[in-house]
Amino acid sequence: MSNANLEMGSHTETMVEGADCARKAAMALLAQASLQEMQQFWENWENKPSVETLRGPETGLVMVRGRIGGGGAAFNLGEATVTRATVRLGNGAVGHAYALGRSSKKVRLAAVFDAIWQGQDCRQSVEDKVLAPIARRLNKDLEGKRAETAATKVDFFTMVRGDD
Repeated sequence: MSNANLEMGSHTETMVEGADCARKAAMALLAQASLQEMQQFWENWENKPSVETLRGPETGLVMVRGRIGGGGAAFNLGEATVTRATVRLGNGAVGHAYALGRSSKKVRLAAVFDAIWQGQDCRQSVEDKVLAPIARRLNKDLEGKRAETAATKVDFFTMVRGDD
């Protein structure tokens, strides 16, 4: 294989890794959306595609593992309820979604938006109309939690006494 082919291969791999990271980020936002948000996004979506359910929605349990201090021996913390779904759009795009909880409607809609997001022609619309509002809400929630935490912060300081 020539150097040109090797360079093209690594460039293609980098592009695929970048697309994988972008899709993971999109799927993470969809998993954190509320059912009400997902329903509103779907109701407002123009040109709804035909959707075929391939799997689920199914609800099951996954084992949550932890490590003390982040580096200790792994231990089973407990089980968490997870729902998953897989759909195929009329154009052949397949979308997947997993989310904590039992909201099968939310997970199915998340899978639909994952499939829509994969199409280059609709990606920006999904990012602007679906993912951006979810991210804004999550950031607002995080800022609220930070403000609550900051209100309970105690600053300890040492006063120097003059009789040393």
